[in-house]
Amino acid sequence: MPPRATIHSCSECGFQSGQWHGQCPGCEAWNTLVEERVAPRADGRSGARGRRRGGSGPANGAGAVARLGPRPLSDVGLAAVKRLSTGIGELDRVLGGGLVPGSLVLLGGSPGIGKSTLTNMALGNLLDGGHRTLYVSGEESAEQVRLRAERLGSGPSPPALKVPILAETDLDTILETLEAEAPEVCVIDSVQTLNAAGCSGAPGSVGQVREVAARIMALAKARGVAVILVGHVTKDGALAGPRVLEHLVDCVLQFEGERERPYRELRALKNRFGSTNEAGLFEMRQGGLVEVLDASARFVAEATRAPGSVVLAAMEGSRPLLVEVQALVAPSELEQPRRVVSGLDRNRLALVLAILHRHGRVSTGGADVFVNVVGGVRVDEPGCDLAVALAVASASLGVALRGSPRACFGELGLTGELRWVGHPERRLEEAAKHGLEGVIAPMDSGGAACEAATLREALTAAMPGEQGRPAVAAA
Repeated sequence: MPPRATIHSCSECGFQSGQWHGQCPGCEAWNTLVEERVAPRADGRSGARGRRRGGSGPANGAGAVARLGPRPLSDVGLAAVKRLSTGIGELDRVLGGGLVPGSLVLLGGSPGIGKSTLTNMALGNLLDGGHRTLYVSGEESAEQVRLRAERLGSGPSPPALKVPILAETDLDTILETLEAEAPEVCVIDSVQTLNAAGCSGAPGSVGQVREVAARIMALAKARGVAVILVGHVTKDGALAGPRVLEHLVDCVLQFEGERERPYRELRALKNRFGSTNEAGLFEMRQGGLVEVLDASARFVAEATRAPGSVVLAAMEGSRPLLVEVQALVAPSELEQPRRVVSGLDRNRLALVLAILHRHGRVSTGGADVFVNVVGGVRVDEPGCDLAVALAVASASLGVALRGSPRACFGELGLTGELRWVGHPERRLEEAAKHGLEGVIAPMDSGGAACEAATLREALTAAMPGEQGRPAVAAA
Protein backbone atom coordinates (compact mmCIF):
# COMPACT_ATOMS: atom_id res chain seq x y z
CA MET A 1 0.00 0.00 0.00
CA PRO A 2 1.55 3.33 -1.02
CA PRO A 3 2.27 5.79 1.77
CA ARG A 4 -0.08 8.70 2.35
CA ALA A 5 1.23 12.18 1.54
CA THR A 6 0.93 14.97 4.08
CA ILE A 7 0.17 18.58 3.17
CA HIS A 8 -0.60 21.66 5.23
CA SER A 9 -3.56 23.83 4.16
CA CYS A 10 -4.30 27.38 5.31
CA SER A 11 -7.78 27.75 6.82
CA GLU A 12 -7.93 31.38 5.70
CA CYS A 13 -6.82 31.42 2.05
CA GLY A 14 -6.47 27.73 1.11
CA PHE A 15 -2.71 27.91 0.48
CA GLN A 16 -1.08 24.47 0.51
CA SER A 17 2.49 23.61 1.50
CA GLY A 18 4.47 20.44 2.02
CA GLN A 19 5.76 21.71 5.36
CA TRP A 20 4.22 23.58 8.26
CA HIS A 21 4.72 27.35 8.62
CA GLY A 22 3.88 29.49 11.62
CA GLN A 23 2.84 32.25 9.21
CA CYS A 24 1.00 31.41 6.00
CA PRO A 25 3.12 32.40 2.94
CA GLY A 26 -0.10 33.10 1.02
CA CYS A 27 -2.09 35.46 3.26
CA GLU A 28 0.47 36.04 6.04
CA ALA A 29 -1.96 34.91 8.75
CA TRP A 30 -0.49 33.26 11.83
CA ASN A 31 -1.16 29.68 12.98
CA THR A 32 -3.67 28.90 10.23
CA LEU A 33 -1.94 25.93 8.52
CA VAL A 34 -3.64 22.62 9.30
CA GLU A 35 -2.11 19.25 8.52
CA GLU A 36 -4.02 16.97 6.12
CA ARG A 37 -3.32 13.54 4.76
CA VAL A 38 -3.96 13.01 1.05
CA ALA A 39 -3.79 9.63 -0.64
CA PRO A 40 -1.41 9.70 -3.66
CA ARG A 41 -2.70 8.77 -7.08
CA ALA A 42 -1.46 5.86 -9.15
CA ASP A 43 1.10 8.10 -10.87
CA GLY A 44 2.64 8.87 -7.49
CA ARG A 45 1.46 12.45 -7.25
CA SER A 46 -0.66 13.78 -4.43
CA GLY A 47 -4.37 13.89 -5.18
CA ALA A 48 -4.74 17.42 -3.85
CA ARG A 49 -1.96 18.77 -6.05
CA GLY A 50 -2.42 16.48 -9.03
CA ARG A 51 -5.65 17.99 -10.31
CA ARG A 52 -5.49 20.20 -13.37
CA ARG A 53 -7.79 23.10 -13.95
CA GLY A 54 -9.49 23.55 -17.25
CA GLY A 55 -10.93 21.08 -19.73
CA SER A 56 -10.07 17.41 -19.81
CA GLY A 57 -8.51 15.51 -22.70
CA PRO A 58 -5.31 16.01 -24.70
CA ALA A 59 -4.39 19.48 -25.81
CA ASN A 60 -2.94 18.34 -29.18
CA GLY A 61 -3.39 15.50 -31.60
CA ALA A 62 -6.44 13.28 -31.92
CA GLY A 63 -9.34 14.17 -29.72
CA ALA A 64 -8.01 17.67 -29.00
CA VAL A 65 -10.57 20.07 -27.60
CA ALA A 66 -11.18 23.15 -29.73
CA ARG A 67 -10.36 26.31 -27.77
CA LEU A 68 -11.70 29.77 -28.46
CA GLY A 69 -9.24 32.62 -28.66
CA PRO A 70 -9.68 36.00 -27.02
CA ARG A 71 -12.57 38.11 -28.27
CA PRO A 72 -14.06 41.52 -27.38
CA LEU A 73 -16.68 41.58 -24.65
CA SER A 74 -19.06 43.22 -27.13
CA ASP A 75 -19.07 39.94 -29.11
CA VAL A 76 -20.02 37.84 -26.09
CA GLY A 77 -23.69 36.92 -26.13
CA LEU A 78 -25.85 37.31 -23.05
CA ALA A 79 -28.10 34.43 -22.06
CA ALA A 80 -31.46 35.31 -20.56
CA VAL A 81 -31.50 34.21 -16.93
CA LYS A 82 -34.86 33.53 -15.32
CA ARG A 83 -34.52 33.99 -11.59
CA LEU A 84 -36.49 31.99 -9.05
CA SER A 85 -38.40 34.16 -6.60
CA THR A 86 -38.29 32.90 -3.02
CA GLY A 87 -41.52 34.69 -2.14
CA ILE A 88 -39.60 36.76 0.45
CA GLY A 89 -39.14 40.26 -0.94
CA GLU A 90 -36.28 41.24 1.35
CA LEU A 91 -34.32 38.09 0.47
CA ASP A 92 -34.97 38.48 -3.26
CA ARG A 93 -33.75 42.06 -3.24
CA VAL A 94 -30.49 41.17 -1.48
CA LEU A 95 -29.95 38.32 -3.97
CA GLY A 96 -30.44 40.75 -6.85
CA GLY A 97 -33.95 39.65 -7.85
CA GLY A 98 -34.08 36.01 -6.80
CA LEU A 99 -32.07 32.79 -7.03
CA VAL A 100 -30.15 32.12 -10.24
CA PRO A 101 -30.33 28.49 -11.48
CA GLY A 102 -26.97 26.79 -11.10
CA SER A 103 -25.70 29.31 -8.56
CA LEU A 104 -24.10 28.60 -5.19
CA VAL A 105 -25.14 30.84 -2.27
CA LEU A 106 -23.34 30.75 1.08
CA LEU A 107 -25.50 31.91 4.02
CA GLY A 108 -23.70 32.58 7.31
CA GLY A 109 -24.81 33.77 10.70
CA SER A 110 -24.57 33.16 14.44
CA PRO A 111 -26.27 30.09 15.95
CA GLY A 112 -29.98 30.68 16.56
CA ILE A 113 -30.13 33.85 14.45
CA GLY A 114 -32.70 32.35 12.06
CA LYS A 115 -30.77 30.86 9.11
CA SER A 116 -32.72 27.60 9.07
CA THR A 117 -36.00 29.45 9.57
CA LEU A 118 -35.28 31.72 6.60
CA THR A 119 -34.32 28.85 4.29
CA ASN A 120 -37.32 26.74 5.36
CA MET A 121 -39.67 29.62 4.55
CA ALA A 122 -38.01 30.20 1.18
CA LEU A 123 -38.25 26.52 0.19
CA GLY A 124 -41.90 26.40 1.25
CA ASN A 125 -42.74 29.41 -0.92
CA LEU A 126 -40.82 27.98 -3.87
CA LEU A 127 -42.63 24.65 -3.55
CA ASP A 128 -45.98 26.47 -3.49
CA GLY A 129 -44.90 28.24 -6.67
CA GLY A 130 -44.48 24.94 -8.50
CA HIS A 131 -40.70 24.50 -8.13
CA ARG A 132 -39.01 21.29 -7.04
CA THR A 133 -37.11 21.70 -3.77
CA LEU A 134 -34.99 19.66 -1.37
CA TYR A 135 -33.79 20.34 2.17
CA VAL A 136 -30.66 18.48 3.29
CA SER A 137 -30.15 18.54 7.05
CA GLY A 138 -26.80 17.52 8.43
CA GLU A 139 -27.25 18.96 11.92
CA GLU A 140 -30.85 18.17 12.84
CA SER A 141 -33.02 15.12 12.48
CA ALA A 142 -36.09 15.17 10.25
CA GLU A 143 -38.29 15.30 13.37
CA GLN A 144 -36.55 18.42 14.65
CA VAL A 145 -36.91 20.15 11.28
CA ARG A 146 -40.62 19.34 11.25
CA LEU A 147 -41.14 20.91 14.67
CA ARG A 148 -39.69 24.15 13.34
CA ALA A 149 -41.63 23.97 10.09
CA GLU A 150 -44.92 23.67 11.99
CA ARG A 151 -44.34 27.14 13.46
CA LEU A 152 -43.80 28.78 10.09
CA GLY A 153 -46.68 30.38 8.22
CA SER A 154 -50.35 30.22 9.05
CA GLY A 155 -53.04 27.58 8.68
CA PRO A 156 -53.07 23.90 9.56
CA SER A 157 -50.53 22.96 6.85
CA PRO A 158 -47.75 25.54 6.38
CA PRO A 159 -45.89 25.35 3.01
CA ALA A 160 -42.65 24.47 4.82
CA LEU A 161 -44.18 21.14 5.94
CA LYS A 162 -44.42 19.97 2.32
CA VAL A 163 -40.71 20.41 1.56
CA PRO A 164 -38.90 17.07 0.94
CA ILE A 165 -36.12 16.52 3.48
CA LEU A 166 -33.03 14.33 3.58
CA ALA A 167 -31.24 13.98 6.93
CA GLU A 168 -27.79 12.87 5.78
CA THR A 169 -24.13 13.82 6.16
CA ASP A 170 -22.50 11.52 3.58
CA LEU A 171 -21.65 13.58 0.51
CA ASP A 172 -21.94 10.70 -1.98
CA THR A 173 -25.47 9.90 -0.80
CA ILE A 174 -26.48 13.56 -1.04
CA LEU A 175 -25.11 13.89 -4.59
CA GLU A 176 -26.90 10.69 -5.65
CA THR A 177 -30.15 12.07 -4.24
CA LEU A 178 -29.67 15.35 -6.08
CA GLU A 179 -29.11 13.44 -9.32
CA ALA A 180 -32.22 11.30 -8.78
CA GLU A 181 -34.62 13.97 -7.48
CA ALA A 182 -33.36 16.80 -9.77
CA PRO A 183 -34.60 19.68 -7.58
CA GLU A 184 -34.50 23.26 -8.83
CA VAL A 185 -33.48 24.60 -5.41
CA CYS A 186 -31.62 22.78 -2.66
CA VAL A 187 -30.63 23.93 0.84
CA ILE A 188 -27.74 22.17 2.61
CA ASP A 189 -27.65 22.87 6.35
CA SER A 190 -24.78 22.97 6.96
CA VAL A 191 -21.71 22.56 4.75
CA GLN A 192 -19.45 21.98 7.78
CA THR A 193 -21.29 18.77 8.73
CA LEU A 194 -20.86 16.91 5.43
CA ASN A 195 -18.28 14.18 5.04
CA ALA A 196 -16.54 13.36 1.74
CA ALA A 197 -15.32 9.77 1.59
CA GLY A 198 -11.67 9.43 0.63
CA CYS A 199 -10.80 12.85 2.04
CA SER A 200 -8.91 12.89 5.32
CA GLY A 201 -9.92 15.00 8.28
CA ALA A 202 -13.08 15.35 10.29
CA PRO A 203 -16.19 17.07 8.86
CA GLY A 204 -15.64 20.81 8.94
CA SER A 205 -11.89 20.63 8.42
CA VAL A 206 -10.21 22.62 5.66
CA GLY A 207 -9.84 19.72 3.25
CA GLN A 208 -13.35 18.38 3.86
CA VAL A 209 -15.09 21.74 3.38
CA ARG A 210 -13.11 22.49 0.24
CA GLU A 211 -13.83 19.08 -1.29
CA VAL A 212 -17.53 19.15 -0.35
CA ALA A 213 -18.08 22.61 -1.79
CA ALA A 214 -16.20 21.81 -5.02
CA ARG A 215 -18.20 18.65 -5.73
CA ILE A 216 -21.52 20.30 -4.91
CA MET A 217 -20.63 23.22 -7.16
CA ALA A 218 -19.78 20.89 -10.06
CA LEU A 219 -23.17 19.17 -9.81
CA ALA A 220 -25.06 22.45 -9.35
CA LYS A 221 -23.49 23.98 -12.47
CA ALA A 222 -24.04 20.82 -14.53
CA ARG A 223 -27.69 20.32 -13.49
CA GLY A 224 -28.73 23.94 -13.05
CA VAL A 225 -29.60 23.52 -9.36
CA ALA A 226 -29.62 26.64 -7.20
CA VAL A 227 -27.91 25.58 -3.96
CA ILE A 228 -27.92 27.47 -0.65
CA LEU A 229 -25.10 26.37 1.65
CA VAL A 230 -25.62 27.27 5.30
CA GLY A 231 -22.29 27.95 7.00
CA HIS A 232 -21.05 28.36 10.56
CA VAL A 233 -19.37 31.51 11.84
CA THR A 234 -16.45 32.02 14.20
CA LYS A 235 -16.64 33.80 17.55
CA ASP A 236 -15.65 37.01 15.74
CA GLY A 237 -18.64 36.73 13.40
CA ALA A 238 -16.66 35.73 10.29
CA LEU A 239 -17.59 32.73 8.18
CA ALA A 240 -15.82 29.62 9.43
CA GLY A 241 -13.81 27.37 7.16
CA PRO A 242 -11.23 28.10 4.47
CA ARG A 243 -11.35 31.46 2.75
CA VAL A 244 -11.36 29.63 -0.55
CA LEU A 245 -14.96 28.64 0.19
CA GLU A 246 -16.07 32.28 -0.12
CA HIS A 247 -14.16 32.63 -3.41
CA LEU A 248 -15.76 29.47 -4.75
CA VAL A 249 -19.42 30.41 -4.29
CA ASP A 250 -21.34 32.97 -6.35
CA CYS A 251 -22.96 34.83 -3.45
CA VAL A 252 -22.11 35.26 0.24
CA LEU A 253 -24.92 36.40 2.55
CA GLN A 254 -24.47 37.40 6.18
CA PHE A 255 -27.44 37.16 8.56
CA GLU A 256 -26.82 39.53 11.48
CA GLY A 257 -28.59 40.59 14.63
CA GLU A 258 -28.74 40.05 18.36
CA ARG A 259 -30.65 37.05 19.66
CA GLU A 260 -32.12 39.13 22.49
CA ARG A 261 -33.61 41.63 20.00
CA PRO A 262 -36.28 40.95 17.39
CA TYR A 263 -34.63 42.58 14.36
CA ARG A 264 -32.41 40.70 11.91
CA GLU A 265 -30.43 42.15 9.02
CA LEU A 266 -29.42 40.32 5.84
CA ARG A 267 -26.44 41.67 3.88
CA ALA A 268 -24.62 40.54 0.75
CA LEU A 269 -20.84 40.44 1.19
CA LYS A 270 -20.35 39.10 -2.35
CA ASN A 271 -22.80 38.78 -5.23
CA ARG A 272 -21.90 37.88 -8.81
CA PHE A 273 -25.49 38.44 -9.93
CA GLY A 274 -26.37 41.67 -8.15
CA SER A 275 -25.28 44.52 -5.90
CA THR A 276 -23.55 44.10 -2.56
CA ASN A 277 -25.08 47.34 -1.24
CA GLU A 278 -28.54 45.94 -0.58
CA ALA A 279 -29.77 44.91 2.87
CA GLY A 280 -32.94 43.21 4.06
CA LEU A 281 -34.58 43.72 7.43
CA PHE A 282 -36.60 41.07 9.27
CA GLU A 283 -38.32 40.71 12.62
CA MET A 284 -38.29 37.41 14.47
CA ARG A 285 -41.71 36.48 15.83
CA GLN A 286 -43.33 33.35 17.22
CA GLY A 287 -44.43 32.29 13.74
CA GLY A 288 -41.04 32.85 12.12
CA LEU A 289 -39.36 35.73 10.32
CA VAL A 290 -41.49 38.63 9.12
CA GLU A 291 -40.32 41.20 6.58
CA VAL A 292 -40.05 44.73 7.94
CA LEU A 293 -41.26 46.82 4.99
CA ASP A 294 -41.34 50.20 6.74
CA ALA A 295 -38.71 50.08 9.46
CA SER A 296 -38.36 53.86 9.50
CA ALA A 297 -41.88 54.31 10.87
CA ARG A 298 -41.14 52.05 13.84
CA PHE A 299 -37.80 53.64 14.70
CA VAL A 300 -39.09 57.21 14.40
CA ALA A 301 -42.18 56.44 16.53
CA GLU A 302 -39.94 54.97 19.25
CA ALA A 303 -37.37 57.79 19.09
CA THR A 304 -37.01 59.69 22.36
CA ARG A 305 -36.74 63.45 22.79
CA ALA A 306 -34.20 63.26 25.60
CA PRO A 307 -30.62 64.57 25.49
CA GLY A 308 -28.35 62.27 23.52
CA SER A 309 -30.94 61.19 20.95
CA VAL A 310 -30.84 61.94 17.22
CA VAL A 311 -32.38 60.33 14.13
CA LEU A 312 -29.97 59.26 11.39
CA ALA A 313 -31.18 59.30 7.79
CA ALA A 314 -29.10 56.38 6.53
CA MET A 315 -29.01 54.44 3.26
CA GLU A 316 -29.18 50.65 3.22
CA GLY A 317 -28.29 49.90 -0.37
CA SER A 318 -30.95 51.59 -2.49
CA ARG A 319 -33.37 52.02 0.42
CA PRO A 320 -33.39 54.95 2.86
CA LEU A 321 -33.73 54.03 6.52
CA LEU A 322 -34.34 56.26 9.55
CA VAL A 323 -32.77 54.90 12.74
CA GLU A 324 -32.29 56.41 16.18
CA VAL A 325 -28.75 56.92 17.46
CA GLN A 326 -28.41 57.36 21.23
CA ALA A 327 -25.39 58.46 23.24
CA LEU A 328 -24.60 58.53 26.95
CA VAL A 329 -21.68 60.52 28.38
CA ALA A 330 -20.86 59.95 32.05
CA PRO A 331 -17.87 60.80 34.27
CA SER A 332 -15.38 57.94 34.27
CA GLU A 333 -13.83 56.34 37.32
CA LEU A 334 -11.21 54.63 35.18
CA GLU A 335 -7.82 55.91 34.21
CA GLN A 336 -8.66 55.23 30.58
CA PRO A 337 -12.34 56.06 29.88
CA ARG A 338 -14.44 53.46 28.12
CA ARG A 339 -15.73 53.73 24.55
CA VAL A 340 -18.61 51.29 24.04
CA VAL A 341 -20.35 51.06 20.67
CA SER A 342 -23.26 48.97 19.39
CA GLY A 343 -24.22 49.06 15.72
CA LEU A 344 -21.28 51.25 14.63
CA ASP A 345 -17.56 50.92 14.01
CA ARG A 346 -15.61 51.57 17.22
CA ASN A 347 -12.73 53.17 15.32
CA ARG A 348 -15.17 55.54 13.64
CA LEU A 349 -16.40 56.67 17.06
CA ALA A 350 -12.85 57.47 18.16
CA LEU A 351 -12.40 59.55 15.01
CA VAL A 352 -15.66 61.46 15.55
CA LEU A 353 -14.80 62.17 19.22
CA ALA A 354 -11.46 63.63 18.17
CA ILE A 355 -13.10 65.88 15.55
CA LEU A 356 -15.78 66.89 18.05
CA HIS A 357 -13.15 67.89 20.58
CA ARG A 358 -10.93 69.79 18.14
CA HIS A 359 -13.53 71.55 15.98
CA GLY A 360 -16.69 71.46 18.11
CA ARG A 361 -15.16 72.39 21.49
CA VAL A 362 -16.97 69.44 23.13
CA SER A 363 -14.50 67.42 25.18
CA THR A 364 -15.16 63.86 26.37
CA GLY A 365 -11.59 62.99 27.36
CA GLY A 366 -12.41 62.24 31.00
CA ALA A 367 -15.79 60.60 30.44
CA ASP A 368 -17.13 57.22 29.42
CA VAL A 369 -18.93 57.39 26.07
CA PHE A 370 -21.61 54.89 25.07
CA VAL A 371 -23.20 55.02 21.59
CA ASN A 372 -25.97 52.72 20.42
CA VAL A 373 -28.01 52.32 17.23
CA VAL A 374 -31.45 51.43 18.55
CA GLY A 375 -33.08 48.19 17.41
CA GLY A 376 -29.95 46.14 16.82
CA VAL A 377 -29.39 47.61 13.34
CA ARG A 378 -25.81 48.02 12.14
CA VAL A 379 -24.81 51.11 10.12
CA ASP A 380 -21.53 51.06 8.21
CA GLU A 381 -21.78 54.10 5.94
CA PRO A 382 -19.78 57.34 6.55
CA GLY A 383 -23.00 59.38 6.58
CA CYS A 384 -23.48 58.43 10.23
CA ASP A 385 -20.64 60.70 11.45
CA LEU A 386 -22.81 63.78 12.04
CA ALA A 387 -25.46 61.78 13.92
CA VAL A 388 -22.83 60.39 16.31
CA ALA A 389 -21.32 63.85 16.85
CA LEU A 390 -24.68 65.50 17.59
CA ALA A 391 -25.79 62.68 19.89
CA VAL A 392 -22.55 62.81 21.91
CA ALA A 393 -22.62 66.63 22.09
CA SER A 394 -26.26 66.61 23.23
CA ALA A 395 -25.54 63.98 25.90
CA SER A 396 -22.40 65.76 27.07
CA LEU A 397 -24.21 69.11 27.47
CA GLY A 398 -27.39 67.51 28.85
CA VAL A 399 -29.52 69.39 26.32
CA ALA A 400 -31.99 67.84 23.87
CA LEU A 401 -31.61 68.90 20.26
CA ARG A 402 -33.88 71.60 18.94
CA GLY A 403 -37.02 70.16 17.36
CA SER A 404 -36.41 66.66 18.72
CA PRO A 405 -36.60 64.14 17.29
CA ARG A 406 -34.12 65.81 14.91
CA ALA A 407 -32.78 64.05 11.83
CA CYS A 408 -29.39 64.50 10.22
CA PHE A 409 -26.76 62.90 7.99
CA GLY A 410 -23.29 63.75 6.74
CA GLU A 411 -19.64 62.73 6.82
CA LEU A 412 -17.13 64.63 8.94
CA GLY A 413 -13.70 65.56 7.58
CA LEU A 414 -10.61 65.75 9.76
CA THR A 415 -10.57 69.54 9.34
CA GLY A 416 -14.10 69.88 10.71
CA GLU A 417 -15.94 70.24 7.40
CA LEU A 418 -19.27 68.50 6.73
CA ARG A 419 -18.92 66.47 3.55
CA TRP A 420 -21.55 65.48 0.99
CA VAL A 421 -22.82 61.88 0.99
CA GLY A 422 -24.75 59.91 -1.61
CA HIS A 423 -28.49 60.01 -2.23
CA PRO A 424 -29.34 63.12 -0.16
CA GLU A 425 -32.67 63.58 -1.94
CA ARG A 426 -33.85 60.10 -0.97
CA ARG A 427 -32.82 60.62 2.65
CA LEU A 428 -34.70 63.92 2.79
CA GLU A 429 -37.80 62.39 1.19
CA GLU A 430 -37.82 59.61 3.77
CA ALA A 431 -37.50 62.12 6.61
CA ALA A 432 -40.29 64.32 5.22
CA LYS A 433 -42.50 61.25 4.78
CA HIS A 434 -42.33 60.65 8.55
CA GLY A 435 -42.80 64.29 9.54
CA LEU A 436 -39.18 65.20 10.29
CA GLU A 437 -38.38 68.74 9.17
CA GLY A 438 -35.20 70.80 9.21
CA VAL A 439 -32.90 67.86 8.55
CA ILE A 440 -29.30 68.93 9.18
CA ALA A 441 -27.32 67.98 6.07
CA PRO A 442 -24.16 68.92 4.15
CA MET A 443 -24.14 71.71 1.56
CA ASP A 444 -25.74 70.99 -1.84
CA SER A 445 -28.07 68.39 -0.37
CA GLY A 446 -31.05 70.26 -1.83
CA GLY A 447 -34.67 70.12 -0.73
CA ALA A 448 -35.70 71.75 2.53
CA ALA A 449 -32.58 70.64 4.39
CA CYS A 450 -30.90 72.81 7.02
CA GLU A 451 -27.52 72.87 5.30
CA ALA A 452 -24.24 73.31 7.16
CA ALA A 453 -20.69 73.55 5.86
CA THR A 454 -18.88 72.64 9.07
CA LEU A 455 -19.42 70.69 12.27
CA ARG A 456 -19.60 73.93 14.25
CA GLU A 457 -22.43 75.25 12.05
CA ALA A 458 -24.30 71.95 12.49
CA LEU A 459 -23.93 72.14 16.28
CA THR A 460 -25.14 75.74 16.33
CA ALA A 461 -28.19 74.82 14.25
CA ALA A 462 -29.01 71.79 16.41
CA MET A 463 -28.61 73.25 19.92
CA PRO A 464 -31.59 75.13 21.38
CA GLY A 465 -31.26 78.84 22.25
CA GLU A 466 -28.17 79.84 24.19
CA GLN A 467 -27.89 76.64 26.19
CA GLY A 468 -25.47 74.96 23.86
CA ARG A 469 -23.87 78.03 22.34
CA PRO A 470 -20.98 78.44 24.80
CA ALA A 471 -19.71 74.97 24.05
CA VAL A 472 -19.68 75.53 20.31
CA ALA A 473 -18.59 79.14 20.24
CA ALA A 474 -15.43 80.00 18.39
CA ALA A 475 -12.33 79.91 20.48
